[in-house]
Amino acid sequence: MGGIELLTITVLAVFVGFEVVSKVSSILHTPLMSGANAIHGIILVGAITVAGQAADAWVLAVALLAVVLATANLVGGFVVTDRMLEMFRGRNAPAAGEPGTGSREAAR
Repeated sequence: MGGIELLTITVLAVFVGFEVVSKVSSILHTPLMSGANAIHGIILVGAITVAGQAADAWVLAVALLAVVLATANLVGGFVVTDRMLEMFRGRNAPAAGEPGTGSREAAR
């Protein structure tokens, strides 16, 4: 496949991805982020595998760059997911183990 075909596919994928994500309701963003994090984990494993089997220096450099970027994407996705889940917790909810969270016997 030539460069023009690859560029065309990339541009179309960006537009389709933007349209799909912009149409998702805010309630579904957290489950979608969790699924995206799983996919990013698989990408990270693939980048590590390619880096481990690289024969040329430039392939190793690109693979290590892919490892760094995939790691940053994975960690960032988990941070965003954690922040989104914080929005669903009550503001005044007692933490686990504090009085009022279990039965009356546990509070004594």
